[in-house]
Amino acid sequence: MENQLKLLILNASSAERRTIRTTLNNLNVFNFIEAQDSQQALKILKQQPVDIIITGLNVGKIDGWRFSRMIRSGLLKTPKNTPILLIPPIYCERIAETTARSYGIDAVLPFEHQDMLPQVLANVLSTHLEKSSRLNLLLLEPLQSKADSISEELKLNFAITHVTSCKSALNAYNQQQFAIVLLDATADRADRASVLVENILQHNSKQAIVTIIDNADADYAERLLLSGVTDFIRAPYDSSFLNKVCDHAARREDFMVSYAEFAHKVEQLSLSEVKYKELFSAHQRILLHLNTVVLELDQQGHIRFINPAWETLSGFGVKTSLQRSLTDFCTDECRQKLQSTINDILHGGEQKQQIEVKINQKNGSKIWVECRLQLIKNSHNNATITATIDNIHERKQAELQLRHLALHDTLTGLHNRYYFDQQLNRICQPKHTHSNIEHALIYIDLDHFKIINDSQGHHQGDIVLKEAARLFKENIGDEHLVCRIGGDEFAVILTNMNLLEAHLVAEGVCSAIEKHAFKSDDQVYTISCSIGLAQITSKNCDPNECLKQADIALYIAKNLGRNLVHCYCKEDAQNNTLQTGLEWGHEIRQALKQDNIELHYQPIWDFKESRVAYFEALLRLKLNDKLIYPDQFIPSLEMLNDTFLMDQCVIRNAIECVSKHPELNQVAINLSAQSFLDERLLPLIESNLAKYQVSPSRIIFEITESASINNLKATRKMIEKLNSLGCHFSIDDFGTGFSTFNYLKQLPAQHVKIDGSFVRDMLNDPIDLALVKAINDISRSLDKRSVAEYVENKEIFFALKEIGVDYGQGYFIARPIPVEKVKAELEKVLNNKTFYQQ
Repeated sequence: MENQLKLLILNASSAERRTIRTTLNNLNVFNFIEAQDSQQALKILKQQPVDIIITGLNVGKIDGWRFSRMIRSGLLKTPKNTPILLIPPIYCERIAETTARSYGIDAVLPFEHQDMLPQVLANVLSTHLEKSSRLNLLLLEPLQSKADSISEELKLNFAITHVTSCKSALNAYNQQQFAIVLLDATADRADRASVLVENILQHNSKQAIVTIIDNADADYAERLLLSGVTDFIRAPYDSSFLNKVCDHAARREDFMVSYAEFAHKVEQLSLSEVKYKELFSAHQRILLHLNTVVLELDQQGHIRFINPAWETLSGFGVKTSLQRSLTDFCTDECRQKLQSTINDILHGGEQKQQIEVKINQKNGSKIWVECRLQLIKNSHNNATITATIDNIHERKQAELQLRHLALHDTLTGLHNRYYFDQQLNRICQPKHTHSNIEHALIYIDLDHFKIINDSQGHHQGDIVLKEAARLFKENIGDEHLVCRIGGDEFAVILTNMNLLEAHLVAEGVCSAIEKHAFKSDDQVYTISCSIGLAQITSKNCDPNECLKQADIALYIAKNLGRNLVHCYCKEDAQNNTLQTGLEWGHEIRQALKQDNIELHYQPIWDFKESRVAYFEALLRLKLNDKLIYPDQFIPSLEMLNDTFLMDQCVIRNAIECVSKHPELNQVAINLSAQSFLDERLLPLIESNLAKYQVSPSRIIFEITESASINNLKATRKMIEKLNSLGCHFSIDDFGTGFSTFNYLKQLPAQHVKIDGSFVRDMLNDPIDLALVKAINDISRSLDKRSVAEYVENKEIFFALKEIGVDYGQGYFIARPIPVEKVKAELEKVLNNKTFYQQ
């Protein structure tokens, strides 16, 4: 299993190591490493780290306490704060815990309570911090010089928190646990110190408190002790004496409780003979009233003793159950499992074993129980098995429910991607792909589902997904595996089915989705789906390759017009082209995830003010030490529907650059159509502006005209949100739709970019010139700024200036450059006398 925790078990007893391993094995989260003595364990830890350590006490020349000190020294490969659990053979709780604190041990658990190991380990793993054998000390001393002197003396034994007032001392005490409170009660501070002592002792009556006094009055000292102060020291004092007083005071409670526990143990031992006689009768009473079923089996596995809890658990009487085999009460699917365990114990296997089985109750119900079985041999060497049975039905039901959640999609109830990958790997194994056995894999994608999600919200989208999942199940059948693998993508494994049969099933799914009316409240949606189909045979049984083939087939289906099934064919030239595109797309996606990008900034010239108005951020990918330009990677990202990842990278990096480079007075960032309607966009922009403390007015967002008119209502709504945030907005490549002059009135954008295809030939083509003038006039009438792209030469520059265009952008003005060169390029542009000619 992946991501298992490395657990080192250090114990001289192989039987105890085995018991610990058996207790924890069912959790399936630990990778066990064993050592029988401390030197062997240290050799391991000098070579590799572990995640947690369970150690005994008598583990060689270096005992468990000193072994723990070696861990905390930081001299080994394992971190010095590695959690440590000590399992001693005998146990006085307070003595053990006190010593454990001194040696930086996280928890102590006697071996007899090994069934509590999972709970104790969970607590240790969730709470372990940097370990130190120093005790926490709260020091109240108003004078810094005296505080420094005291801290210097005590620093080896105490971790000191220094405060200068009673109020701050009380605040610190309420927020952290302290072994000792040391406060200055000399001169005029005595009254305030008394109030603080009273407040602290109200919180914890056993808190160790030491006061520094300069009063020679014995009555005053007596009053201090009566008020609850643990000890006091008179000034002036010897510094080593202060250390000793503080140490004794901090451990006073431990010493007192430890002594009481030790005395109690001695008393218990002295009464053991009497107790033993009482124990037998008590044992009988316990068996009669115990909720756990206790039983004994003979060498044939028949019940020869059982307590009354059995009748409560199963409904069967004690007398009627004697001499029957325990397996008689198991359900059919568990009977052989229990019999095999009993036989294994009786014939030399592990002497202690644990098994979970389902038993039949007298009323016909079935419940899960846990059986713990152990081999016992009497003085005549005759073997019997003692066993306990506990009702674990509720826990087992919870486990089954958790397992269901781990393997299923919570929205649709279908199996999830994790289960799909498991089953695909299984079905592709040689035993499932003989020469005469075929399977099929189909990939399904709901066409244009994103439009419903973006325009109507995720709630409506979820309704469509659940209904589509139901249709898939109805049209595919329970004998095949249908999974939701993410978003609006589904995968199906069709077992024992040839390619033609699989194609017919896929066509049926396409038809069912297309004909179905998806209803929600007052809304009715009609959608379609595209399907990619790949064959699984003895010659084509690599799970990754089959998945890749179905993926390629799906994208071919989408490119061929959607709402159809495409079967993967290696000879298909289109497959090879698309395969290259998909591989390139995945490489691009990986580069974006690793932030392997570089933004270049191109100045935008203000014709009227004769200055650089702002900059446009242009994306370059860095792959294999080369810069890749947008026309080489954006089509692949669009095919993968993953342009939001690109925009996410650009927004974050551009805003960070603006925060670090004041010369970037204002920056325009291009947005893809997919990202523009994504509900994650606005929170992304807001969080980055806040993170880098950039004024929204320094950011302009651009979207192409064609993208903005696809959903005019949603576009307008998003622009309004960006404007209310303080950002500006620009319509890019305007004029390519041209029928959209009217829609400019509906969009609250501040800038309109005239498409470069008109600007480039405007001096040679009167139609292009007329279009440039018209777009500029319309922009001005709507109180928007016009921006001309492709200003490639001096003639176009001055022609645009004469027409009255507001801004210009192109190689004649400046090329896009990395951010570190912006300042120099800005100076060069501003000093170019050509721009100032009339």
